[in-house]
Parts: sequence; structure tokens; C-alpha cells
Amino acid sequence: MYTIGIDLGGTNIAIAITKEGKILIKKSIPTFNKRDYKDIVKDMGDTSLALINEVGLSKDEIQSVGIGSTGLCDSNSGTIIYSSNLNFNNAPIREAFQKYLNVPVYIENDANVAAFGEYHYGAGKKYKDLVAITLGTGVGGGIILDGRLITGSFNGGGEIGHMVIEAKGEQCSCGRKGCWEAYSSATALIRDTKKAALQFPHSMINKLVENDLNKINGKTPFDAAELGDEIGKKVIKQYIEYLSIGMANIINIFQPEVIVISGGISNQRDKLIEPLKERISKKIYGGIKYFKTDIRVAELGDEAGVLGASILNIMHNS
Repeated sequence: MYTIGIDLGGTNIAIAITKEGKILIKKSIPTFNKRDYKDIVKDMGDTSLALINEVGLSKDEIQSVGIGSTGLCDSNSGTIIYSSNLNFNNAPIREAFQKYLNVPVYIENDANVAAFGEYHYGAGKKYKDLVAITLGTGVGGGIILDGRLITGSFNGGGEIGHMVIEAKGEQCSCGRKGCWEAYSSATALIRDTKKAALQFPHSMINKLVENDLNKINGKTPFDAAELGDEIGKKVIKQYIEYLSIGMANIINIFQPEVIVISGGISNQRDKLIEPLKERISKKIYGGIKYFKTDIRVAELGDEAGVLGASILNIMHNS
């Protein structure tokens, strides 16, 4: 049987028809996130039906639909309780979507769904226990222990980006100060790189962006450091230090077999992973002797969301 996976983001919606972990067809459409949930669900439903027709299937051949959404999701009721990136408050997404395709519809937080995709088809497929970390606008996470996604009693668990690592530290978008997200997201790295560029106008960072700080992205300080720039090296060293603090906390709590890192910054691969491992080994309980968690870069890229969503039926029926 075939399934549909939907990755509902604040900017774009990716929709795919899959079979046994293979994407048969995929389409991305703009979210226009200020709209009412009914209008967004209509776009998801209409696009899903169009894709079904395009690959020559009938609606009866679709076994289920999975939706990974930004925000707090109630998987039991099929409701998106709240999302700061969508105009949703207690939006009954399952009920609304089933007007277009009357099959089982499963809903989970998008970071959890991406973790589920990596666990089954990507960098985590050889492991029983996995923590997935996404370094993007914020820091998202998904926790899978012994094959089960951990979301807590009220579906809001796994918000690892909002553990405080610096009391009274940088302001976080959640309202607290000192959250890991405020130091280890791509947003935080760009902020700190801009600060360094302003403080040291003759650094290679400024040359790389032709003194236009708006051109700075998460790759810029790595490029500067690789060219031997001491300011770029300092920015990266500080960033990896903060990233290692949060990851050591995660290892101390869960002792996962593997941590999988995704997001644009993960494209730095060994330039990120190797110094990160070194710092983590000095922070975890027991030190390097007990550092057994593998640290890997995600493999599925932007397909993790739709692939993870497409098999939410497995998670909810296991």
C-alpha cells in the first residue's frame, strides 16, 4: 500500500506519496502561514489528490496520511494545539483533512517526525536509540528510545532546544533566557558572527561578505576559519563549545547510541563533528572512557520530514 507524508512548515509545505520508504512523487507549495487552518488544509488536500492522480493511483490505494507540523501537536485528537509559525490554535487538522481523503491521519511535531525518518531510513537505521538535533532557525529535537518516540505525557516533550545552559543569558524566542537554542541555532551563530565582524572590521569575515553583514550566513565563519582567520576560528570555537554543552547534557540523560545532526550547519561535517566529539568527551559523566555515543550527520536532508510522516502509521500502531 501507499502512504502520503506531509511536512507542514511555516514557509513551505512538502507533500509526497511513498511506498516502502521510497518517494514516488513530491511537491512543495507555499504555506502562506497567516491564513486560517482550513485554507491551508485545503491546499494540502487538493495537492494530495492531484499527486494521487498524477501517479495513476486511486484514493482507495492510500493506506494513511502522516503530517509533521511545526508547533505543539496532540497526536491522539489529531489537533495542532499551538504553533508560533502558523495561525493555529486548537486546529482540528485530522478532521479537516479527512474531508479530502478519508483515511487514517496521524499528526506529530515536525522535529519528531524528521527524527523518525532518520531512524528508519537514514543515519539512525542501524541503532535502537537515537536523538536527532536540527540546527536551524531554532534548535529542534526528536528522541527515540528502543524504537519508540518520546513525547511525554502531554505531547510536548523533546524540546531540547529550550533547556537553559546559561542562567540569565541570551534572550530566547520562547521567552526565557539562556536556552541552548539561543546559543547553538544557526540564528545564534549568524548573530555572533555579525558581532565579531563589527568588533573586528579587518577580519576575513568582512572580506568574504564584502562588508555587507546581511550576507553573513552559517557557513561564513567556517569559511573564514578555514582561510586562517583568527576571528572566524574564535567564533567557531565558541559556537562548538556551547553546542557541546547541550549535547553532553543529552548524553548524560539518555545515553543514546547515536546523535544525528541536521540543518545547514551540519553540512560542515568533519569541521563540526570532530571538534564537537572532542569537547563532548570532556564533559560527559565519566569522561572519555565512557563516551560511546556516535555523533553523525543526518542523511535524508529535506526528505526526512515527508519520509518520517509517511510512516507515522507504523509508530501509532506498534
